[in-house]
Amino acid sequence: MTRTRMTVAAVAVAMLAAACGGSTSHVGRSKAQPEITLITHGAFVMPKGALSEFTHQTGIKVKLLQNGDAGTLVNRAVLTRDNPQADVLYGVDNTFLSRALDSKIFMSEAFRGIDYLSSADRAMFSDALRYVLPIDFGDVCLNYDKAWFAKHKIAPPTGLAALTEPAYKALTVVENPATSSPGLAFLLATIATHPGGTWKAYWQQLKANKVETVDDWTAAYETEFTGGGGNGTRPIVVSYASSPPADVEYSD
Repeated sequence: MTRTRMTVAAVAVAMLAAACGGSTSHVGRSKAQPEITLITHGAFVMPKGALSEFTHQTGIKVKLLQNGDAGTLVNRAVLTRDNPQADVLYGVDNTFLSRALDSKIFMSEAFRGIDYLSSADRAMFSDALRYVLPIDFGDVCLNYDKAWFAKHKIAPPTGLAALTEPAYKALTVVENPATSSPGLAFLLATIATHPGGTWKAYWQQLKANKVETVDDWTAAYETEFTGGGGNGTRPIVVSYASSPPADVEYSD
């Protein structure tokens, strides 16, 4: 599971893993079988050799299924809860966790080896720890293309309010909060910074300033973002603070 922390400038998403099962057992199958199916989001990258090493140590093969962003992943798991597609789900975060738990898609499990969790984590997830296991967190923030802004001699935005200014018209791409965890994190950040329902007016201003909304992170960062390696036209994107170094590590 990923955990999302809200701040004015960023929201962090916490990643969770959980066992799935259908009917009364929800997301899981017999532990005696030689193969398990892991379902996760489309941008998931497994370290090279990790699955083969797991199979070497346990004798269990892992079949990997990847599907959309976290919201799409959870929605699909909810729709197929009585006939689950996988044994384990990786990639639900705390923004979508309540939907997953309310829909009872996970088996209850007494997890071992969770001493690494802080008291704050234990308090935050409380009863959810019977179903999901926190693994990591990532800050969600505005990433901008430094080269693009330098070339056009425009100062980059310094906060959420700047996205509604004329200087940044048609420059921003965000993810759909119904299907994407960074998209939902961004929506929650705008709510946190615009109390009393004023966030709705803020989104009207975003719309008037030609913000673009796409379904998932891949479309936003790798396709629409000018710094994502494609032919994008948007130099501002909602993404993770780890996206720039990940580009250096994983891109061609």
